[in-house]
Amino acid sequence: MGDKTRAHTGAAGGTPRAGHPRALRNVALVGHSGSGKTTLVEALAQTAGAVNRAGRVEDGTTVSDHEEIEHRQNRSVQLSLVPVDWGGFRINLLDTPGYADFVGEVRAGLRAADAALFVVSAAQEAEAVAGTTRALWEECAAVGMPRAIVVTRLDTARTPFDAMTRLCGELFGADDPDAVLPLHLPVLGPEAADGHAPLTGLTGLLPQRVFDYSGGERAERPPTDDERVPLAGARARLIEGIIAESEDETLMDRYLAGETIDTETLVADLERAVARGSFHPVLAAAPAADGARQGIGTVELLDLITGGFPTPLEHPLPAVTTPDGSPLPALDGDPEGPLVAEVVKTSSDPYVGRLSLVRVFSGTLRPEDTVHVYGHGLGDPAHGDRPCHEARTRVGALTSPFGKQQRPLDACVAGDLACVARLDTAETGDTLSGTGHPLLLEPWTTPDALLPLAVRAHSKADEDKLSHGLARLAAEDPAMRLEQNPDTGQLVLWCLGEAHLDVALDRLRDHYGVQVDTVPYLVALRETFAGPATGRGRHVKQSGGHGQYAVCEIDVEPLPAGSGVEFVDRVVGGAVPRPFIASVEKGVRAQAARGVAAGHPLVDIRVVLRDGKAHSVDSSDAAFQTAGALALREAAAEAHVRFLEPVAEVRVLVPDDYVGPVMSDLSGRRGRVTGTEQSGTGRTLVRADVPELEIGRYAVDLRALTHGTGRFDRSYARHEPMPAQLADRVHARQG
Repeated sequence: MGDKTRAHTGAAGGTPRAGHPRALRNVALVGHSGSGKTTLVEALAQTAGAVNRAGRVEDGTTVSDHEEIEHRQNRSVQLSLVPVDWGGFRINLLDTPGYADFVGEVRAGLRAADAALFVVSAAQEAEAVAGTTRALWEECAAVGMPRAIVVTRLDTARTPFDAMTRLCGELFGADDPDAVLPLHLPVLGPEAADGHAPLTGLTGLLPQRVFDYSGGERAERPPTDDERVPLAGARARLIEGIIAESEDETLMDRYLAGETIDTETLVADLERAVARGSFHPVLAAAPAADGARQGIGTVELLDLITGGFPTPLEHPLPAVTTPDGSPLPALDGDPEGPLVAEVVKTSSDPYVGRLSLVRVFSGTLRPEDTVHVYGHGLGDPAHGDRPCHEARTRVGALTSPFGKQQRPLDACVAGDLACVARLDTAETGDTLSGTGHPLLLEPWTTPDALLPLAVRAHSKADEDKLSHGLARLAAEDPAMRLEQNPDTGQLVLWCLGEAHLDVALDRLRDHYGVQVDTVPYLVALRETFAGPATGRGRHVKQSGGHGQYAVCEIDVEPLPAGSGVEFVDRVVGGAVPRPFIASVEKGVRAQAARGVAAGHPLVDIRVVLRDGKAHSVDSSDAAFQTAGALALREAAAEAHVRFLEPVAEVRVLVPDDYVGPVMSDLSGRRGRVTGTEQSGTGRTLVRADVPELEIGRYAVDLRALTHGTGRFDRSYARHEPMPAQLADRVHARQG
């Protein structure tokens, strides 16, 4: 770091390799959409010599080339891995999507990483930085993941660098603002005609040297007199912040006594504090200018990654159990230990087939190994449609991705990542372990998919391929949930947002050749009687042979919510023979399941069988079933049938500034706010009961209302009577 420059060891275009976990660094780049993560990855790869000056690898692609779907979406929609070599270290750069719909990919990247690099753009509004990025910062803080911050696009900045560092301190340093401080100050060139000044270099606060990139190559020089003025104050604050995090308790006393602390000691303490996750440096970076070999700040950033971020041996590993849930000792990341690896991403390549991106946590994975695959779905009961599964399978080729190439690997040691071919039985989140002692990693959580889209096959040919295509989609993307709704019969894709839905449909069409039509999503309504009624069912037919004869009379009365359908026999004198009473009940329940007004299930009623008639020859089970159904329909024609709509308990977590607008919006959706409570610093949890008819698109609407800062979850609470003025309209729309 600082004035240290590590000579990279890999030749341009060569595949970086590492022989031990201590030589590895796994870093996830996280940030809001448009912050410049992918551009930064390309700049780092160019500085490390992995790509040429045009930013291209041997096959002519860029390191960030994504599938065609991503080009159509005009955004990164999936996790990608870019390995580079720097100073004898292998750095696995995990480029994550910035758009909120693909936070599932971000969490997969964080699972595979040992540190996170938060990328924020000075060219975007503060609200864009504050939304999803802050939520992810808090997730990383909860697990103690080391983090650093990179400010990009200073040449087109809406906000100057000093203001950006203050903003980062406010957003990410709520507990300790002095733990979020810059390591460098930007050096800006002459102001251009558009009013923006280009970034030409950085002034290192600790070494007090200027790293000047204006000549196309990184050069060092002492700061000018003008550059020294802001340097002194920023340097003093940085030194105090580092000393406050130092493990040497005498350092602060020595500093306050006026002793000069040498730069080497400060750098070492800084690196240890970063690796512990207690100090979060702020850096600035920009891609290389035309003709330049190195991007501005990329050398400093690579040095921070190799010197300050933890090795896989230093970062706590996920808990491990036996498949039956018995806890086991913590993993230590030993390459010679038992094999424990995890599928963090599943994708399909048109030429190679199914590819699994795997992080090895213990042991060493080799081509042609036979492994035990165990999967239990990811996260919580919302993903209960992903059943447990296990199998033994042989590992295919191991490769390291770079651009569109897959470069062969001889092995993947603990702490490293690789793409594995032919893991056809493995899904995202599955654990790979040795066949002798199957193990299971504690799963990471995925966000709840809360935006529904009902689909159906476009043609008979699509119908034959639909189940296979959807199963493959679910295996690739655990943030998506598939549901065959038992009440409406619809096939529903639950996703995180509209962009997530669009990508799912694109993949279904382009990867699996399945064309689907979207149809309106139906909410599962119910019917009930508003008051008591009577009905008589008469089913009498004579057709020359064996006839049909059954008559039954029933009383129907409403019951409290949640009572279902209750059947009571009050027949006296054997008017309906005992064997046929069960037949009447079967007919009544079958008709209730079909509905009596608009085809929705009938619930919360008591049906009393009080009388009837039978024939010694022509009565039968089928005849009395039919009579029971007819009696219930006649009673419904006499009574007023009400519609019941499902009501969800909704929990919305928002910054305090948005509590008023959120509560007003929920009220406009016929919701009843049931309470609010503080949830951490500056956040409020709003609880409300809201009809499900009103929250079909709430995942999209809440994001717009709160500028991406609000989150919510929902759960079924009960069915309630629908307002009369809405019943006819909803029936027309859903019927």
